[in-house]
Amino acid sequence: QVKLVESGGGLVQAGDSLRLSCAASGLAFGTYAMAWFRQAPGKDRDFVAGIGWSGEHTYYAESAKGRFTISRDNSQNLVYLQMTSLKPEDTAVYYCAAGGNNGVFVTRSVSHFKLWGQGTQVTVSS
Repeated sequence: QVKLVESGGGLVQAGDSLRLSCAASGLAFGTYAMAWFRQAPGKDRDFVAGIGWSGEHTYYAESAKGRFTISRDNSQNLVYLQMTSLKPEDTAVYYCAAGGNNGVFVTRSVSHFKLWGQGTQVTVSS
């Protein structure tokens, strides 16, 4: 059974940092590109960051550039999202997703990613 389980969300103040983790099981983790998306109430699910199978290539939404860092540990089947300088507009449920083409990150499109976690809530107060 394929599972992606996010953790690390919480309530923080503007300017704080958080690190989200996503633990994957039941899949050949090293053959998937991974990504983080987020969804605020009443809004679409948006791409935040993506990473290829090796971790060498990373991709960010404009809103995440310079503040967020995606990384992965293939030996532990983990992907991380380090978030710094958090803003109230970062408040959302954050989802981990697996996809890609033989581990290559190919698109930021939500519809491409077929494997999803249940999400973890991040709330940033002003």
